Amino acid sequence: MGLISSPSVDESHYHTHKIFLFTNYILLGTATSCIFLTLSLRLIPSVCGFLLILLHATTIAAAISGCTAASGGRNRWYAAHMVATVLTAIFQGSVSVLIFTNTSNFLGSLKSYVREDDAALILKLCGGLCVVIFCLDWVVLVLAFFLKYYAYVEGGGVAMKRTGKVQCEENPKEWPLSFQV
Repeated sequence: MGLISSPSVDESHYHTHKIFLFTNYILLGTATSCIFLTLSLRLIPSVCGFLLILLHATTIAAAISGCTAASGGRNRWYAAHMVATVLTAIFQGSVSVLIFTNTSNFLGSLKSYVREDDAALILKLCGGLCVVIFCLDWVVLVLAFFLKYYAYVEGGGVAMKRTGKVQCEENPKEWPLSFQV
């Protein structure tokens, strides 16, 4: 009879699912923007430039696998999503620190054909997006954990029952007297 009503688990699960998908869509957009900023530096011949573009492509693949895991609910997609997201978060964080601390050295290793002032600005924009991607990756990981937890709770712990025998199905009254307490 209180005025404040708490949402049910289904509503909470529904909102968490929608926030998870929305965060993955934002992650897709930021990673795509990072790819376009990196391509605007014209660094295709450089190995570091290729690896930077590959990192953003991996981020996109992780976000897509996250959307698939949320829709399908299979453990295989969930595991792939978690591994890819953790790896991309770690590498995105390191790249952003590298960009902001050693912009000129990092730009020199990229072998860009763009003027140095413009390239430094583009690279710092890309570094800012890497920070955003880093934060969004960790938000996505937390939301994925909550979604998996909700699925486990709603399933009644079915996964735990399949993995091992928790209690004996025998009647303890039928045991010999030495085992009864």
